[in-house]
Amino acid sequence: MLQRDPERVGRIRVILATLLVAFSPARVPWRRKAHSTTMNWIVWSLLSAVFAGATAVLAKIGVSGMDSNLATAIRTSVVLLFTWVIAFATYKPGALSAAPSRTWLFLVFSGLATGLSWLCYFRALQLGQASRVAPVDKLSVAFVIVFAAMFLEERLTSTKLFGASLIVAGAIVLALER
Repeated sequence: MLQRDPERVGRIRVILATLLVAFSPARVPWRRKAHSTTMNWIVWSLLSAVFAGATAVLAKIGVSGMDSNLATAIRTSVVLLFTWVIAFATYKPGALSAAPSRTWLFLVFSGLATGLSWLCYFRALQLGQASRVAPVDKLSVAFVIVFAAMFLEERLTSTKLFGASLIVAGAIVLALER
């Protein structure tokens, strides 16, 4: 499929080049600026959104003709290998052993939640259109706002409620599209 479509190969090269730039401290200008904390999280958030969008399309193509749980396992293995390579490349000695047990506990719970989310997401992609599944999956943003207020004591402002309402409305509109 990729050999016959040079445009797709080009897109994959752009994604890989973006990854290389993102993880190369010497080439990332916003990392060198002392005042760039806000820009840093915005840029990383936008990159996350771009890669999440690419993930949905790539996963939809990849899950066709395969059990969704097996497809999730393959993807998870790639993520596992990729993240360990990045972790070792940026490793700070003693960081692993210095993590408190509470940190480990919540990271394990987070990993379990991620695994369950991915299993459900891949099954949904297998059964539905990526352009309908992904927006419903992004309802997680609304859940984060509520959970952050409940468990992290973040303020639940009218702006956050309005934004979450727009996300919910958008997900409903896209999911119900005929």
